[in-house]
Amino acid sequence: MLPAGKLAVYGFQHVLAFYAGAVIVPILLAGAIGLDERQLIHLINADLFTCGIASIVQSVGFWKVGVRLPLLQGVTFTAVSPMIAIGLAAGGGTDGLLVIYGAVIVAGLATFLIAPFFSRLIRFFPPVVTGSVILIIGLALLPVAALDAVGGGSDPQPGNLRNLAYALGTLLVIVAIQRIFRGFMATVAVLVGLVLGTLVAWGLGDATFDAVGDSSWIGVTTPFYFGWPQFSAAAIVSMIVVMLITAVETTGDVFATGEIVDKRVGKDDVARALRADGLATTIGGVFNSFPYTCFAENVGLVRLTRVKSRYVVAAAGVIMILIGLVPKAGAVVAGIPHPVLGGAALAMFATVAVVGIQTLSRVDFHDHRNVVIVGSSVGLAMFVTAQPDVATAVPPWAQIVFGSGITLGSIAAIVLNVVFHHIGGRGPAVAGTPGASVRLADVNRMGRAEFVAVFGRLFQGSGDVVASAYDRRPFADTGALRTAFQEALFSAPREEQRELMAHYPDLGGDRVADGEEGEDSARDQSTAGLTRLTEADREEFAALAAAYRERFGIPLIVCVRDASTREHILRDGWRRLENSPAQEHAAALIEIAKVAGHRFADLVADANPIASARARAFRGDR
Repeated sequence: MLPAGKLAVYGFQHVLAFYAGAVIVPILLAGAIGLDERQLIHLINADLFTCGIASIVQSVGFWKVGVRLPLLQGVTFTAVSPMIAIGLAAGGGTDGLLVIYGAVIVAGLATFLIAPFFSRLIRFFPPVVTGSVILIIGLALLPVAALDAVGGGSDPQPGNLRNLAYALGTLLVIVAIQRIFRGFMATVAVLVGLVLGTLVAWGLGDATFDAVGDSSWIGVTTPFYFGWPQFSAAAIVSMIVVMLITAVETTGDVFATGEIVDKRVGKDDVARALRADGLATTIGGVFNSFPYTCFAENVGLVRLTRVKSRYVVAAAGVIMILIGLVPKAGAVVAGIPHPVLGGAALAMFATVAVVGIQTLSRVDFHDHRNVVIVGSSVGLAMFVTAQPDVATAVPPWAQIVFGSGITLGSIAAIVLNVVFHHIGGRGPAVAGTPGASVRLADVNRMGRAEFVAVFGRLFQGSGDVVASAYDRRPFADTGALRTAFQEALFSAPREEQRELMAHYPDLGGDRVADGEEGEDSARDQSTAGLTRLTEADREEFAALAAAYRERFGIPLIVCVRDASTREHILRDGWRRLENSPAQEHAAALIEIAKVAGHRFADLVADANPIASARARAFRGDR
């Protein structure tokens, strides 16, 4: 809980970042189904009022409702097309609006009830899925920021130099503040950028606040303002489908925020977040608003500012309630020019994508199935985002999916993960060659002798460590198999560890290329050029090896694949002579584990040459 002043400032920053996305849904809906300006103003006020309530419920929480993370709630874009279709099918105007509200209320209740059941599917959301979804959310929202940067949806002007200057200037201010300042100023960089950008635009006549004078001071939204809701089975089914899709997006946002605030997200957290979505959606239907979900824009803001307090979002919720009750305040915020908002949004949305990349860094991309899952889901999402009109090529019921890159990409990631990791198959190839590969299911069926024969070359000398890893079967995935080798190494008796160390050859020594084990050492050491040493270098490595053996009784073991240069290896080796024997024993184990990790990766790459080639091409290897 931060001081009241900081809560207010940080909360207002969240409101500014959120505002444009919050009001766009009622604006699009009102224009499509034929509502007048007075009705639109009420929809906007109701939207902000309910957004505030929903954000407080999600961030503060009560009972089993609300994930209690800094997640701000807003109207989901996924619902726009279905709501327009429902409204027009019911005759448009307020008649259509009443059918929409009936469907929204029922869909909200359904989401609340199914939340605990949906959360049990969390095993279908490993990092390869959540990382893909978070990355897709960030990338798919960037065109929205770009549209704002060139003037907004109603009047885009890509060739307008002033719009470009406002957008890039706002972005530059945010970046400069983050670079120059520390502490409080760095955390309000987005707010300062928006304020300065708006002031400059106002001074040059490109921002106006005339609507402030025309707006009233008080505007209370009352339940069922437009009349009692009407219920249509087809509309309800359509809206429940929307909420199921939204649940996937919410799950991604919860995982993203968990990454940012260092909280491990479990199924109970997902259930609480979805209950809050369902409750907020039902309240939205009562108070003349729409379906709610977590807003990715503000996830990016939390990451960018590093202000992780959930009470900041609660403060933003209070501010939104006040703005919803005071139309004049809303008119002030609405006066921010689109290019200024777009410049700030570019930074925030890209930051969401970065969180996705961070999540994907934990994915085993030696397993080619994960490459297919990420590549296909991101590709489909960007296809629909770049060419949104492709949705018109499919039946109306499918346009809910094809009308949003986030929706299509998220569903693709989930379905592909199920197909590749949960249905049939014998697991990923972990050794061997194409046509003669050893898959995870094969490993789990192996006898001890066969297991040691396949994986014994991960370590020098005897296969005791590998044999110990065998006892940790069955292995759920390649990560679990790799972990078993590491745990077997570090849990081995000290005498066994010392015997293992003794089998490793000296760096740059004559034993490197002797025998089968020497081939593995030669491949390791060749990456740092230690198999092509000059006579002078060989003598220096020999002197270091002799001094190290004399002091510690074991060879100097270094994972040379992680070393930058031969000079670095030598310098670090001489420095290690100052350490204690206990520290060097631990250091040697760590280096052995690193070497084994690289050799394991080689086994997987040999078994999956196509995925390996793609990975090398991506890294730019030669």
